[in-house]
Amino acid sequence: MGGGRGGSAGVLSGPGGENEGMEKIPLERDAFLAPVPVVLLTCMGQDGFRNILTVSWVNVVCGTPPMVGVAVRQSRFSCVLIRETGEFVLNIPPAALLRAVDFCGTVSGQTTDKFAETHLTAVPSSKVRPPMIKECPINLECVVRHTLPLGSHVLFLAEVAAVHADADVVEDGTIVLGRVAPLTFDPFGGDYWNLKEVVAHHGFSDGSMPDRVEKRQIRQRA
Repeated sequence: MGGGRGGSAGVLSGPGGENEGMEKIPLERDAFLAPVPVVLLTCMGQDGFRNILTVSWVNVVCGTPPMVGVAVRQSRFSCVLIRETGEFVLNIPPAALLRAVDFCGTVSGQTTDKFAETHLTAVPSSKVRPPMIKECPINLECVVRHTLPLGSHVLFLAEVAAVHADADVVEDGTIVLGRVAPLTFDPFGGDYWNLKEVVAHHGFSDGSMPDRVEKRQIRQRA
């Protein structure tokens, strides 16, 4: 998926239609992008201490080489551990791990052994020192390439060094997301959401847009 310039902008922004007269309300300035992924990040300090942090401000930032970006609040204990070793693992939890996900994002690793409390299983990674979480069906081993202090958060830009997935979520060499049953998060409302169904496949529009009558009919069927 990508953005573009030019084209028939009027198809999307012309007057009339079902939103005519709808008022826009100005809100307080914020980085309102939602929903966001729910990920269990495992990290390790130079002394070998392991920790789990629930993160949601995470995204793909580059395809070649494969890289991700993770924003961690500067005050977090995990931020110190990531800075020490320059490595972490992104573990994608299924909805069944919701309680552990919430717990790991609520308590501090400075005072709590989160592996012990959640009964999650640490298994050795192949390329980095922090462990993977066995109960998470997808694991991305990551090596930090750039560290950018931005303000309240530090942005870690990391290269994906290895990817692992449970056999039952892979078909023909590709991860089937529906079998993972991942979670998403509303960081402004504080709610966890699940993903229920596929509504379309990328490219289904074939580069064309329906007129407004057809568009309204499509919405009614959804």
